[in-house]
Amino acid sequence: MEMWETGRLGRLRVIAVFVGVGLGAAYGVNATAGQTAQQAAPNPAARPVGTIKTITGKTIVLSTDAGAEVTIQVQDDARLVRIEPGAKDLKNAAPLQLEDLQAGDRVLIRGAIGPDGKTVIAASVIAMKSADIATKQQHEREEWQRHGAGGLVTAIDTASGTITISTNSQGAGKEVKIQVAKQTILRRYAADSVKFDDARPAPIDQIKVGDQLRARGTRSADGAEIAADEVVSGTFRNIAGTVTAVDAAAGTITVMDLVAKKAVTVKVTSDSQLRKLPPLIAQGIAMRLKGTPGSAPAGAGGNGTAASTPKPAESAATHPAGGQGGQAGGPGGAGRAGGAGGGDLQQVLSRMPAVTLPELQKGDAVMIVATGGALENGVTAITLLGGVEPILQASPAGGASNLLAQWSLGAAPAGDAAP
Repeated sequence: MEMWETGRLGRLRVIAVFVGVGLGAAYGVNATAGQTAQQAAPNPAARPVGTIKTITGKTIVLSTDAGAEVTIQVQDDARLVRIEPGAKDLKNAAPLQLEDLQAGDRVLIRGAIGPDGKTVIAASVIAMKSADIATKQQHEREEWQRHGAGGLVTAIDTASGTITISTNSQGAGKEVKIQVAKQTILRRYAADSVKFDDARPAPIDQIKVGDQLRARGTRSADGAEIAADEVVSGTFRNIAGTVTAVDAAAGTITVMDLVAKKAVTVKVTSDSQLRKLPPLIAQGIAMRLKGTPGSAPAGAGGNGTAASTPKPAESAATHPAGGQGGQAGGPGGAGRAGGAGGGDLQQVLSRMPAVTLPELQKGDAVMIVATGGALENGVTAITLLGGVEPILQASPAGGASNLLAQWSLGAAPAGDAAP
């Protein structure tokens, strides 16, 4: 159940930080723009930035960050350099050969729009290799996991810059105080997205009690405090109920929320994760909710075989991420579960069988993690879990929805080099 999906880890979209290098807003080139520019100048400048889709000889097809495709012709005397992810200038740039570029690399092109108004004639290419980006992302994910903590916000003191979160680590409830300073990077997820790359800078006063939050920084010796270098937060909803209608064409389902006692329209997008619990796993979780001694299976792999079932009360944010989680991008992983052998709820659920929207039927019981929009306006599903009838029967008052309450914000964000 990736919530920081950047989306999920494998789908993180890198935001290359080239401050001072000239990689600013994405520049999409099209025929109309090119022809208009040519009327004003003989060789209008172009600086498209994006990811290499294909490269053949001296021709690059670039998928720009603006969503366009641009053909790049690299001149014989063009300057090609390689920089590390997160570089702020070209001081440490290394020469690069055209044949070293490959699909997936991030590039900034400096050149001019060609006579056809579509092609960019490149005078220089500034590149970040995809392998370097992946390495930096992995390192930063590990930093979030090693030096981070996540949970639900229980208190905020804006005057002192202190945020208190409640976490559940291996079944032990714990409060952690997050200390925010002037240099702390604060980001907040967009109302309709769980992707880390959609998170935007936001002051501490936008964080609310009940929000999901993840922070990384310097921990105190006892782990009860963190001097935060970076904080990400967002408002998400947990819905448990039964499907009353499915509109596959519109990409929506209607669910009767057991807690709100009202119908909720849930939009399912290509970024939504849909899974279904095998009966044995659902029954095992239901038995735990009822307090029945754990003779039931504790988890499952993709084929429905037993693995390790997380205790509902023991879900804990293990941080982003998004989550490519992950990556909702909520946004973006899942809580660390207690129980036999520990285990990560996200890992367990990621092995559950996937389902499609048309497979859902009226009367199916579902549990949903969704964006934090107003229920009357509809919400967007981050993760939808079917096959939960035994769980809802074990908690008819709707308390089962808290099983997903301490969702992490997906796969650990990859900082300057990523999402």
